[in-house]
Amino acid sequence: MTPPPRLLVADQVAGGIRMLDLPSGRTAAVLEGRHLSEHAGFLALPEGRIAFVDDLGGELVVLDPYGPEAGRPLVAATAPVACPAEHLAADASGRRIAVTTGLGRNEEPWSDLLTVVDLGSDRPRSVRVRTRVGEPGVVLLGEADDPLVVLRHREPGTLTAYPWDAVLAAPPACPPVAAAHELRLPDDDGHGDAHDPATGRLFAAAASGVHRARREGGRLVAEEPLGWEGPGRGYYLRLDPVRRTLWSCVRGGPADPGQWPLWTNDAWFHQLDRGRTGRIPLGPGLVFRLAVAAGHIAYARVHPEGDELILLDPAATDTDPGSGPRIVARLPLPPMDGAPRPGGTPWDGVQRRAIAASPGAAYTAVTRGGHGEIHLFEGARALAVLRVPTPLDDGGHLALVAPGDGAQADRIGR
Repeated sequence: MTPPPRLLVADQVAGGIRMLDLPSGRTAAVLEGRHLSEHAGFLALPEGRIAFVDDLGGELVVLDPYGPEAGRPLVAATAPVACPAEHLAADASGRRIAVTTGLGRNEEPWSDLLTVVDLGSDRPRSVRVRTRVGEPGVVLLGEADDPLVVLRHREPGTLTAYPWDAVLAAPPACPPVAAAHELRLPDDDGHGDAHDPATGRLFAAAASGVHRARREGGRLVAEEPLGWEGPGRGYYLRLDPVRRTLWSCVRGGPADPGQWPLWTNDAWFHQLDRGRTGRIPLGPGLVFRLAVAAGHIAYARVHPEGDELILLDPAATDTDPGSGPRIVARLPLPPMDGAPRPGGTPWDGVQRRAIAASPGAAYTAVTRGGHGEIHLFEGARALAVLRVPTPLDDGGHLALVAPGDGAQADRIGR
């Protein structure tokens, strides 16, 4: 009998992770005292495993959500890593994981530590080295035994590559490591990364577009960037492994964060095999992360006049080349006490929403930050309100897993 999809619910403020069966909401397991790094998020690994960084404990934690039923432990592995975690990424095997550091609760970048973890033995090996102060994204590039650890840096914007074996062989005491190759980017404001395992390309979002590069030996080769197809820029990239499409949300409007209700938001897509790029207007307000489900792409929109879950049909048919993604549902979400308000920033000291789906399931889950609630939908149908005993301040964080869903094709934490 195939086990049900499961929702991992992290309260990074109160601490703890709960696993809920779907759609019943039954608590399958609880992991106390873990403070997930919300920025780095959850990372899907092969065999249904999920990795995250405990920012307070300074550990990479690998979970086996269906392990206890099969006689395996829920926590499959742990390894020490540098914190605060900014991004994490894995190779195709899920054995090699890289973790970068960022701001945490600081105003300016201050850490230059990169951690690589080899999970290939009973006692995982963890090595920390110094690279460059910043808030880098990370991709493990290449299918060979020695992938390149590629950091996407800002100020100045670069893609900087380090051979895996050279980093893993570094001695103790966090030594600096020299880059094998560096590719200059035209922007100093990179934010958002993706990787296509089928072609080996990496993608980096910046103001001027989505910059592309591929590996040739130990070097990176730049390719023609993708445009945003209009004003604004995307701050997030995600791979849809089902339709082989890149997704983002392009934000436009006033630069002043206090005017966030006037921001414009468009779903941006690039079909990797067709080479087609386009945008779909979502509405004003705050839209950021998105979720990939079996039959749709989901965005949560926050606005003073009402929040909503937006579902897109991502399909483009072979019989109609002009067809493409389109909005199929706008579903209202209940307001949050402590929600962002006009005149203040939409991310400092306010409640937010986390969103999750699985490419192998029809469900979408959205949190109601500060209320300890998760609103569960099956397609466009509201199914249930799931409740947890902690408030999910700052929106909490979610991951939705289903057996054999192929989510590990997206090798960057979300």
